[in-house]
Amino acid sequence: MKAGVQIIQAPVITEKGTLVAETSGQVVFKVDRRATKHEIRAAVEKLFDVKVEAVRTVNYLGKARTRFGKKLGQRAHWKKAYVSLAEGETIDLLDQA
Repeated sequence: MKAGVQIIQAPVITEKGTLVAETSGQVVFKVDRRATKHEIRAAVEKLFDVKVEAVRTVNYLGKARTRFGKKLGQRAHWKKAYVSLAEGETIDLLDQA
Protein backbone atom coordinates (compact mmCIF):
# COMPACT_ATOMS: atom_id res chain seq x y z
CA MET A 1 0.00 0.00 0.00
CA LYS A 2 1.04 3.59 -0.42
CA ALA A 3 2.77 5.31 2.46
CA GLY A 4 0.47 7.30 4.70
CA VAL A 5 -2.54 5.02 4.22
CA GLN A 6 -3.92 3.80 7.53
CA ILE A 7 -4.69 0.08 7.26
CA ILE A 8 -6.56 -0.38 10.56
CA GLN A 9 -9.34 2.21 10.62
CA ALA A 10 -11.42 1.26 13.67
CA PRO A 11 -12.44 -1.67 15.84
CA VAL A 12 -15.90 -3.06 15.13
CA ILE A 13 -17.56 -3.14 18.54
CA THR A 14 -20.88 -4.88 18.00
CA GLU A 15 -22.75 -7.66 19.74
CA LYS A 16 -21.41 -10.22 17.25
CA GLY A 17 -17.89 -8.79 17.49
CA THR A 18 -17.76 -9.08 21.28
CA LEU A 19 -19.23 -12.60 21.15
CA VAL A 20 -16.53 -13.69 18.67
CA ALA A 21 -13.85 -12.08 20.84
CA GLU A 22 -15.01 -13.89 23.97
CA THR A 23 -15.52 -17.33 22.45
CA SER A 24 -12.83 -17.76 19.80
CA GLY A 25 -10.10 -15.22 20.57
CA GLN A 26 -10.70 -13.09 17.50
CA VAL A 27 -10.81 -9.32 17.14
CA VAL A 28 -12.81 -7.50 14.45
CA PHE A 29 -11.54 -4.37 12.69
CA LYS A 30 -12.73 -2.08 9.93
CA VAL A 31 -9.81 -1.89 7.51
CA ASP A 32 -8.86 -0.11 4.30
CA ARG A 33 -10.55 -1.72 1.29
CA ARG A 34 -7.24 -2.09 -0.57
CA ALA A 35 -5.40 -3.79 2.33
CA THR A 36 -4.30 -7.39 1.93
CA LYS A 37 -4.35 -10.04 4.63
CA HIS A 38 -0.56 -9.84 4.98
CA GLU A 39 -0.69 -6.07 5.46
CA ILE A 40 -3.48 -6.38 8.02
CA ARG A 41 -1.50 -9.02 9.93
CA ALA A 42 1.63 -6.84 10.01
CA ALA A 43 -0.32 -3.75 11.10
CA VAL A 44 -2.07 -5.54 13.99
CA GLU A 45 1.15 -7.18 15.18
CA LYS A 46 2.99 -3.86 15.12
CA LEU A 47 0.20 -1.74 16.61
CA PHE A 48 -0.86 -4.05 19.47
CA ASP A 49 2.36 -6.10 19.94
CA VAL A 50 0.59 -9.47 19.63
CA LYS A 51 1.06 -12.62 17.54
CA VAL A 52 -1.57 -13.12 14.82
CA GLU A 53 -2.47 -16.65 13.67
CA ALA A 54 -4.90 -15.89 10.83
CA VAL A 55 -6.80 -13.09 9.12
CA ARG A 56 -10.17 -13.46 7.39
CA THR A 57 -11.69 -10.58 5.46
CA VAL A 58 -15.18 -9.68 4.30
CA ASN A 59 -16.03 -7.03 1.69
CA TYR A 60 -19.30 -5.17 2.20
CA LEU A 61 -21.08 -3.26 -0.53
CA GLY A 62 -22.63 0.05 0.50
CA LYS A 63 -26.39 0.07 0.85
CA ALA A 64 -28.52 2.31 -1.30
CA ARG A 65 -29.89 5.30 0.56
CA THR A 66 -32.94 7.46 0.04
CA ARG A 67 -33.06 10.20 -2.52
CA PHE A 68 -31.24 13.48 -2.06
CA GLY A 69 -33.24 15.66 -4.40
CA LYS A 70 -32.83 14.10 -7.84
CA LYS A 71 -29.90 11.89 -6.88
CA LEU A 72 -29.87 8.49 -5.24
CA GLY A 73 -27.40 8.14 -2.40
CA GLN A 74 -25.25 5.20 -1.42
CA ARG A 75 -23.27 4.34 1.69
CA ALA A 76 -19.58 3.69 1.20
CA HIS A 77 -18.23 0.19 0.51
CA TRP A 78 -16.06 -1.14 3.34
CA LYS A 79 -13.97 -4.12 4.44
CA LYS A 80 -14.01 -5.99 7.74
CA ALA A 81 -11.20 -8.20 9.05
CA TYR A 82 -11.51 -11.00 11.60
CA VAL A 83 -8.07 -11.34 13.21
CA SER A 84 -7.38 -14.62 15.06
CA LEU A 85 -4.83 -14.16 17.81
CA ALA A 86 -2.34 -16.77 19.00
CA GLU A 87 -3.09 -18.77 22.14
CA GLY A 88 -2.76 -16.58 25.25
CA GLU A 89 -2.73 -13.27 23.32
CA THR A 90 -5.44 -10.67 23.95
CA ILE A 91 -6.30 -7.15 22.83
CA ASP A 92 -8.47 -5.09 25.15
CA LEU A 93 -9.93 -2.47 22.84
CA LEU A 94 -11.67 -0.55 25.60
CA ASP A 95 -8.36 0.12 27.42
CA GLN A 96 -6.62 1.23 24.19
CA ALA A 97 -8.78 4.35 23.82
